[in-house]
Amino acid sequence: MNHLEAIQSGSAALVASARSAGLDAPIPSCPGWDVHELVFHTGTTHRWATTLVATRATGYVAPELGELPDEREAIFDWFEEGARRFLDLLGTTDPETAVWAWGGDQHVRFWSRRMAHETAVHAWDASHAAGEDRAIPAEIAVDGIDEQLENIPFMIPFRPEVAGLRGDGETIHLHATDTEGEWLIRFTADGIETRREHAKGDVAARGSASGLFLFLVGRAPPSDLEVFGDERLLDRWQRDFSF
Repeated sequence: MNHLEAIQSGSAALVASARSAGLDAPIPSCPGWDVHELVFHTGTTHRWATTLVATRATGYVAPELGELPDEREAIFDWFEEGARRFLDLLGTTDPETAVWAWGGDQHVRFWSRRMAHETAVHAWDASHAAGEDRAIPAEIAVDGIDEQLENIPFMIPFRPEVAGLRGDGETIHLHATDTEGEWLIRFTADGIETRREHAKGDVAARGSASGLFLFLVGRAPPSDLEVFGDERLLDRWQRDFSF
């Protein structure tokens, strides 16, 4: 599944689960949000990425949200229209095109990748609100873990708590059990270092790629995984790092 396919399927899944849950249903994984807020937030991020790509932005620009619906139920149509516009734009734009991004990859491909994972996680949020058990596809989950870890240094300006992830060499090893994927996360005095490798960590967490990704972004507790070693490191991760 490529990133455009992931955005399309994730958007459809999000709307289906959101409709099932109802707009006023709370989002347990996003305290203080209801389904309407979740749909609006994800639609806003799609429109923000659309604005950046369409204008070939060289710096931050605000999203062009278009006319917001007066009726709450119309948020679904607003969301779907924005997702279609974004996908149509990506389908006709060279992913190598230069564009501003908050991460290290200053190309259009950053935004297709970022929105694939943004949409996947929020589709899961909606499914959780609807009482469904929806896993994130393994291929997307593995790439999502890679992307989150790669972008840690770029998150600090707007997520200062991430700067607190420092230490004296303590390590977390993540191991996917349903596909290829292993990561070593090291807490150093200068911040987090990450590598894709098989290695022994101070704590090891094993689970499906979806389960590991959901843990990494604060959606699932360590107890959902098979854990060996110092579980306090996993708790610390979730305290200072969430999506």
